[in-house]
Amino acid sequence: MANGGQWEATSLPVRPGLYINFRDAAIASITGGSRGTVAVPIFTYGGTAESGKFYTIETVSDGIELVGNANSTPITRILQGGAKEVLVYAVPALVVPEEGNVQYANLRDALSVQDFNVFVYPTVVDATEQTATKSWVESCREEGKHFMYVAGGDAASDADIESGNARSILLKDPYIVNLVTGVILADGREVQSADYAPFIAGLIAGTPINKSITYAELPIADVTLRLKNSQVNKALISGSLVIIKDGNKVRIEQGITTDSNAGERGKIRKTRAKQAIATDIPATARDSYIGKVDNNPLGQASLIGAIKGYLELMETDNVLMDPQVALDSRYKSEGDKVFLAVNYKEVDSMERIFLTITV
Repeated sequence: MANGGQWEATSLPVRPGLYINFRDAAIASITGGSRGTVAVPIFTYGGTAESGKFYTIETVSDGIELVGNANSTPITRILQGGAKEVLVYAVPALVVPEEGNVQYANLRDALSVQDFNVFVYPTVVDATEQTATKSWVESCREEGKHFMYVAGGDAASDADIESGNARSILLKDPYIVNLVTGVILADGREVQSADYAPFIAGLIAGTPINKSITYAELPIADVTLRLKNSQVNKALISGSLVIIKDGNKVRIEQGITTDSNAGERGKIRKTRAKQAIATDIPATARDSYIGKVDNNPLGQASLIGAIKGYLELMETDNVLMDPQVALDSRYKSEGDKVFLAVNYKEVDSMERIFLTITV
């Protein structure tokens, strides 16, 4: 993982790199790298996979060949959700069964140096590992690695919306999505939310960053628990991703993260815009600016022009509006240090429409 995390004016990073501070009014989006990769650890495999190795899978048949038909469902669901590819990690088997927490810690550590956009477990993990994964997401973000984590629960928690909401509150974070709804497939099989989370992860990864998954129609027959309007409202306020039966269709109620605060819900679309800038601007800087451009007015203008040009492209693609990039007047850009202030207006999807009809 290349450097490029957060910075503080009182303790500037030592290593050469581009460091970004996220601010509510100064978050931008840069496109560039693929945003369609979902990482999933596979604990049981009987195909060609070798312990401790990573594999990039783009087709269902390749996934079956890699881990065996009986173990390939998570990979299949990720691809069916729309992901471009799946980064599969063949998790080494436990030597001592009691050290499961060590196994999970090791797999997260191994994934920390891989490139992907969304992370999901193949099935249920307990609350201890979910909170440990939340901490992992946070620590990766602080170090400049940005991705989303899609969580889910077992059948018992799916049957009790309060249990699912409690998990959302426990996992509150702008980079985490918590599915609280079990689903019923077209063939009548019931699937718990943790096992359907890979499909949601694929859907998030495969959706353009200027689109929302709100009201996305899902290829399933029903949900295992239908919620009343008041329950849906409470789930959304808690930061839960809810699936509803809407007539003869099954939809995602709203594309939100667990980062709910005072009724304002974090949006997956906005989070992915943050992650785009955090991933792509440093990559561009490493390739074309760091160590290559003089830190003088001409060089600074070149950097500012490149970033603003990119943001204006994002404006054209309806990711953001009114981008502004300039030297940050609060700090002096000299020596090998350049401080930039970036501002733009977020673009969200139209999701709540209010009519006043006078007759």
